[in-house]
Amino acid sequence: MGNDVGLCGSLPPLAVGDAVAAIIQVEDGGYLMQHRDAVPEIWYADYWGCFGGAVQDGEDPLEALRRELYEELEHDFREATYFTSFDFDLAGLRMGRYYRVYYVVPMTLEELGRVVLHEGKDAQAFMGDTVLNKLRVTPYDSFAMFLYHERKRLGRGR
Repeated sequence: MGNDVGLCGSLPPLAVGDAVAAIIQVEDGGYLMQHRDAVPEIWYADYWGCFGGAVQDGEDPLEALRRELYEELEHDFREATYFTSFDFDLAGLRMGRYYRVYYVVPMTLEELGRVVLHEGKDAQAFMGDTVLNKLRVTPYDSFAMFLYHERKRLGRGR
């Protein structure tokens, strides 16, 4: 108690911006997740999350996703289907509005065997129940994963 101000003052600032993420569905039904590095410069350090990252100026979200997945996994996907987008209004923090767009990216077991991890502590495929109930997943990715994994239970389903 009382140390929070001192700790926050010594931590590096967190960057904000538009982002993309991939719900990578492996053909065996699992989801490929990234165990994020345990460094204070990133949001939700040491959590599990979806692969993806920042959208650069002039880049459309799908281009950003292709770049990010290649940089992080050396994976050049065949297809990506838009799933959802979350808008974050951080005006109360004087930080503007940002989005995080999610795409579903199918991956074969052969492709999974060829990925090369360049960012994060680990990459593993997990079944949906494990992702939703046993891993410590970033809140926004957890919500997207819940929506996707439980999509047949929501509204009219797909």
